[in-house]
Amino acid sequence: MARPTGPPPSRALLVEGQDDELLVRYIRERCAADSSFGTIVKGGVDELRKSIVQETRVSGRQTVGILLDANTNPAGRWDAVKDRLAQANISLTDNPNASGTIVDGRPRERTPRVGVWLMPDNLSPGELEDFIAQMIPCHDSVWPLSQSYIKGIPKQERKFRENKILSAQVHAWLAARAKPRLMGAIRAEDLDVGGPLCQAFVAWLKALFT
Repeated sequence: MARPTGPPPSRALLVEGQDDELLVRYIRERCAADSSFGTIVKGGVDELRKSIVQETRVSGRQTVGILLDANTNPAGRWDAVKDRLAQANISLTDNPNASGTIVDGRPRERTPRVGVWLMPDNLSPGELEDFIAQMIPCHDSVWPLSQSYIKGIPKQERKFRENKILSAQVHAWLAARAKPRLMGAIRAEDLDVGGPLCQAFVAWLKALFT
């Protein structure tokens, strides 16, 4: 995991891993959403969750964004974040906002503004690859082939879990890119940042960090 250098940013986005950091960076570049904030890679969901209270108490911290996968249990993931923030005297609603959650800070209590986005869309089970799948252009000719390839692998030969089928399809699609890795496709403009989900994410970033 890359270690941040210099003083901690006053506005910070906490992410699970390097792919999340790169996704955010490239979307900011493509969508001119370069608000002033630093991205902190935590090296996994457990590390991110454990750091939440500490990150909200960093001296001079004005805003904390939390970006993590919903995985198979969005409600459970939301409750885990909610419980950690409660320890920092920050209250979330019982359920996430479909457009991304933002809670204003309280200067008297010295609590920062906090935002939470559960990949892919705050409500559905899934992860980063589910978000990427919705950015693949509808006219892309390789995507149906990638889906068919993964579906055609006999179940006894699959090394991935059933709930990882879409993730496997996305990585099969990415293998056909000029830069066959997850984030390289975005830089090469192979993905569409104009879709409703990506634009909702951009709007959340701008609203949180502006």
